This record gives sequence, C-alpha cells and structure tokens, in this order.
Amino acid sequence: MTHYLMTQVQKYSLSVRLIALLTLLLGGVSPLWAQVGRPPAAGGTEQVEILNADSLEVLQTPGNVTRRLVNNVRLRHKGALMYCNLAIQNATSNVIEAYGNVRILQGDTITVRGDTMYYYGNTRSSTLLGRVSLKDRKMTLTTARLDYDLANGIAHYPVKGRIVDKENILTSDEGYYDTRLKQFTFIRNVRLVSPKSLLTADSLLYNSFTKVATFQGPTRIVNEDGTLLARNGTYNTVTRVSNFRQRATAYTDKYTLTGDTLNFDNQTELGIARGNVVLVGKENNTVITGDQGRYNGKAGVSRVTGHAVLRSVVSKDTLYMRADTLFSYDTPSGAKEKRPRKLIGQRNVLVYKSDLQSRCDSLVYSVSDSTFYFYKKPIVWSQSYQMEADTLTAKLKNNRINTMLLRGKSFVVSQDTLKYFNQIKGRSITATFRDVRDTLRPPVAKRAVKAGSRTAARTASAPKAPRSTTAVGGPPKVEEKTVLDRVVVEGNGQSIYFVIDDKNVFTGMNRVDCSKMTIDFKKNRVGTIRFYGQPDGTLIPPKQLTEDKKKLDGFRWREKEKPTKEQVLGQPEPKPKPAAQTTAGPITVSTAIPASINAASLQKEVNTTGLPVNRNGIKIDALNKPFTPKSGQKQ
Repeated sequence: MTHYLMTQVQKYSLSVRLIALLTLLLGGVSPLWAQVGRPPAAGGTEQVEILNADSLEVLQTPGNVTRRLVNNVRLRHKGALMYCNLAIQNATSNVIEAYGNVRILQGDTITVRGDTMYYYGNTRSSTLLGRVSLKDRKMTLTTARLDYDLANGIAHYPVKGRIVDKENILTSDEGYYDTRLKQFTFIRNVRLVSPKSLLTADSLLYNSFTKVATFQGPTRIVNEDGTLLARNGTYNTVTRVSNFRQRATAYTDKYTLTGDTLNFDNQTELGIARGNVVLVGKENNTVITGDQGRYNGKAGVSRVTGHAVLRSVVSKDTLYMRADTLFSYDTPSGAKEKRPRKLIGQRNVLVYKSDLQSRCDSLVYSVSDSTFYFYKKPIVWSQSYQMEADTLTAKLKNNRINTMLLRGKSFVVSQDTLKYFNQIKGRSITATFRDVRDTLRPPVAKRAVKAGSRTAARTASAPKAPRSTTAVGGPPKVEEKTVLDRVVVEGNGQSIYFVIDDKNVFTGMNRVDCSKMTIDFKKNRVGTIRFYGQPDGTLIPPKQLTEDKKKLDGFRWREKEKPTKEQVLGQPEPKPKPAAQTTAGPITVSTAIPASINAASLQKEVNTTGLPVNRNGIKIDALNKPFTPKSGQKQ
C-alpha cells in the first residue's frame, strides 16, 4: 500500500493537504507519514512548518528525509513566514533551500526578498542570493548577498550594498544592520549622500532612526557651506551638526578651522575647535593658532584664545601678533556688502614685524586701510625709535610704516651712534616716515701691479698678485628701509637732542620747551626745528652737562622689552653669537664748545640767512619770534 501511495504522489502531484488526508484514511501508510511529516530535530529543535504548496515530493533515504515543495510555497518557523516558488526541505537537518521570489516576513516590520535562500532552522539563520533586499518602515537595503540572523535580527551583506531611506542614500563594500536598534555598520568605501551633503568614510555606524552617523578612520563631509575632514566623530544628517575628534578640519570659502576636537553646525555656521587650533583666513593669508577657537560664519567673527598667535603675510614681510585672545572680524556670510576686515588682540599683546614691534594691552588692525590702533599705554619700536603714548595709531603705506599718531603723554626716544638718547615729548605727536634705498656695494679687490713698474718697485716686498681686478660679493645690493622724516609736537612740547659733528664728536646738548614744534630729520638725524609760539631753549656744552639734564621727565629706555619673533611665537630664543673683536679706537667726546659755535657766529648766520644755524647744520626757525641760542644760557 505504501509503495502504491508514493507512486501516485509522484505521478499526480497531489497537494499537501490531500496527501495528509489520504495518509490518515489509509492506515497502512500511517507509520510512514509519521516518519516523513515531522521528524524531531536534533536536540528537540522546532521543525520548519509547511503551511502550503501546490505540490509535494518526498524522498526518503537511510537517515535522511527530503521534501520538494513546488509553487505557492508557504513556510513558518518561530513566528517568521517564508514564501517562494520552489523549496527543498531537509527534514533531518532542518535546512530549507528556496528558489524564486523568495520572501521572509518577520513581525510586521521586516521584509526580506531574494532569488535564492538557504535557511538553517536550528540556528534561525539564512543566506539570500541574487536580487536581495531587506525593508523595514524606515529604509530599504539592496545587495547581491545577505546573511540574515532571524534570532537576533542582524543582517550582514559581505558584498556591495545600498541603503535608501527618506533623506539619505548610503553605499559600502560590506555592512551590518541591526533591525532592532535600527543601526548600520558600514565597512570600506562608505558613501552617504544626503540632500545637502556628501559623506565618504572608511567605516561608519549609522542609525536610521536618529539619522546620526558615527565614523572611525579618514572621513570627508562635503556640503554647500564647505568641507569637513576628520578621523573620528559623529554627524547628524538632518541637523548637519558634527562632533569630531582626533584632529579635524572645517573648510569654508573664507576660513579653514582645525583642532584636536571640532564641533560644527552647518546651519548656524558656528564652529568650535579645541586643542592645537589653527584658523586660516584664505582672503588675506592670515593664520591664527591657539588652544581654543570659535568661528561664527553668519556674524563674520572668529575668536582664538589660549596662547593665541597670528601670522599675516604683508607683501614680502610677515606680521606676528600674540595675545590672550585674538579676534577676526570679516563680512558675514550672505551679506550684500563687504565689511572692512579687522584683527583684534586683547590683553598682553605682542607684535613683531621687521620694521615694527610693540607691546600693549589691546590692539586693532584694520586690514582694509593697513592701520594699527594700539590702546592702554602702548609702546612701539620702529627702527631705532621708541614711541609711547596713552593711545597710538600706526598707518602703513606700501606695507611699510608711514605715519604714527601718538595721543596723550606722548614720548619719542631714539639712540644715536654715541649711545645718547634724543627725546621728544608732548601731549600729542605725529611722526611721519619715508622709505630710503641704500646701495650696498661689495668690496673690490685691489688692482694687480705690473712687474717692473714704479709701484712694484716701491712694493717689492709685497707678494705678487694676479693681473686682474676682482669684485668680491657680486653686484651691488639695494637695501630698502624706513626712516623718520618729520615729527610734529602739539601741546607741552619738549625736546632734547645731542649735537654730534661730522667727525662723530659730541659737541653739546640742546634742550627746547615749546607748546608746538616741528622737527625735520635728514639722514636719520635732526635737520630743522621749527617752533610755534615762544620757545624756551638751552644749549648745554659737554663739560656743563650732568646726568639729570640728559633726560626728560618720564623718560624710560625699554629696549630690553622689545619683543622678538621668537617671543611672539613662543619659541626658544636663538643663542647669541660670540661678540666679534674690534680694533676701533675710542670715541672722542669734546668737553669744550668748539670755536665755531658761539653767539657771534650764530648771530652772524641769523643776519645772513634769517635763520640761526648750529654746528651740526640744524636750522632753528622760530616762526613768531627769532631767537639766538647762547652757550649755557636760556634761549
């Protein structure tokens, strides 16, 4: 009877339910169906349940039972439903092979499709091949192979995969998806495309519920506002808020912001960097470094604190500035008109430039008109000049110092070749500078002396030289520098200058007090002085000059406080070079008034030119009332 029944099943392909009914009616086949229908799995594992099929074929071999289910196949196991066109069930190992329109339904959220499936009932794991997809309420995953663990809700695609949700498209070479946590793990060549950004990474964790991407390894995020580079951190694809670690950089069209950690909000254009911060201004070649930086693109403001240092390229020169806090003000993003760019230093400001150094409490540098504003008792050094005031303004022209405006307790000091201090003091001082060009000619070797000449006879003991003329050091070099041109003092003007003749001999000190005066300089020395109002002056000869008369009230020579580039940058000072030995003779200082300097000679010059002239060629012009200086007397 059993043989007859199996023959009929194979011949007419009866349905599963009909076979079950016949086996119940035919008692002779009941023992066989008991073996074929539900053999217990090893260890009591629940067998995959057959719910439907248009046809069933059963093949029994020693120790193994196989079923072949064809068309409209429907299976169930542990709450999951499986559909396909053809299924082969190994009842012994509890393994299903499914082909054609394969589908898995798990709960009311997960749908997995494929062309081929291998399902292992004992472990509740499956492998799907072909055109594979996994879909839940939030997203759809497509790939060519998917290993899906139904017990733990973990899907793994070892080949390239693509995930699409409402806002994003994400691809990678390999990945995992936790259907319970709604979290993806992407591996190699990760690419996340959002409506306003593109993220590429080596590896990435992505939560399809929170829309937050967590990445490790080199990562790039590109959006309409700029580019972000990082190695570790998170990125919200909806809010576009980034939190980066392990050295990250944000690039915009105007700035580059780098830090050990970086938090950046693309919508508000607010970025905060911490640790070894570097802020680069692209429009004006400016670099600011510090411990912490903040960038607000919509306000056009950047701030760096903690050992903040600015480097700004000015033509062929570089400006260095150090402060407790550095600000950069620029045109806000979206603004129709450009705003003048400014750099601001607050607290303990140090400035170094080849032709300007400064210390002050606060400073503003206007980039548009190349003007420095120094506040709270600043001191500025330029070339050999030291300038102090309550506030001070320095204007550049062609990237060099052009004008200095000193306001309140103004003081200008310079040291001459004999180490004397020329001083100018007043309520306000305006100093103008000019550029000069010095030609530095290299030394030329002495011309060779022909043998037999008279010169050779006179220098017979000297060694012979080759018959050529050799220039040492190449062609002449032109050196450009800035020198003081004119000083205008207004209000309580006082000046001290030391007269040195052409032979570098000190001949006296001139002290003048006047409410307003103008001093012109020639070859870096006092040339002409003009007094407005009634001047009070004294010419003191060297032998009558005492130390207390050499300085105006408030004089301080602060050369040692002049900042160096190393101090501004926070670098070690270079080791001083050993002093070169010199054979120069002692400096001669005259202790008597030269015969050419006396009242009669000066009066004679006044009568001839209308202007008194001193020994150094300094013209003294009293616009309201001419006066004649007398040695050791009030003018």
